[in-house]
Amino acid sequence: MELMQELNLEKNNSREEFLNSTLWKTINNGIDIGLRYVLPDLIEDELIDLKNNLINYGLKDGIKKSVDSAIDTGKLAIGIFSGNFQNAGQLQSVLKNGGIIDKVSDVIDFVLEKGRKSGKINNTIGTAIKKGKDSILYSVEKNIESTLKEQVTSIEQVDKYINNWKRYYSQQNFNGMQKEFNKIEKGLKDLVPIENTLKNARYIENVHTLIKNRGGNFEFSEDEIELMDKLNIDN
Repeated sequence: MELMQELNLEKNNSREEFLNSTLWKTINNGIDIGLRYVLPDLIEDELIDLKNNLINYGLKDGIKKSVDSAIDTGKLAIGIFSGNFQNAGQLQSVLKNGGIIDKVSDVIDFVLEKGRKSGKINNTIGTAIKKGKDSILYSVEKNIESTLKEQVTSIEQVDKYINNWKRYYSQQNFNGMQKEFNKIEKGLKDLVPIENTLKNARYIENVHTLIKNRGGNFEFSEDEIELMDKLNIDN
């Protein structure tokens, strides 16, 4: 197997799709919490029907488009023109500068009005949502902040596993490397695309797979060493 290979640790879908999906789930959960707060008298089945109607009238598609728009706007605002985020701080800045909450607010107004006009959402509930929209948006904002904090913690954990792998590699301890490699694989599954972490993971997967396929042999040719040096983000 060649040393330079595709990073299998990445998602099958694109990185932007994964980020969009993560933020959709985060915003969706925030809306659910907010709806329960502004409509405390609705039973669970009624809330589910309401949410299904909002989705049918474009809530999910609207939020996903808003996320895309916010990311594009935010990237331009802080000078990211291509590629992934270098760190979690950039992602936070992009969402802040992209006006994600304002965009979610517009989507809620749009789907709510469509639902009311169709008769699927009665005026009493529609008015309650309209009056309580600030509370819903507050819930969404707090949910985004919570998710970003979780992402920061996850990135720190994966970076720790990466450093542990490199330490075991310097000791030629393949069992230790395998243990940390498994943790890296698991940690990356729920991680938004952060460039430095992905580059480190790519380097580790390539080197780890090469050693594993050789039965734990750490002896490399000069060409392989030169290529690994180029892949290594620390160089």
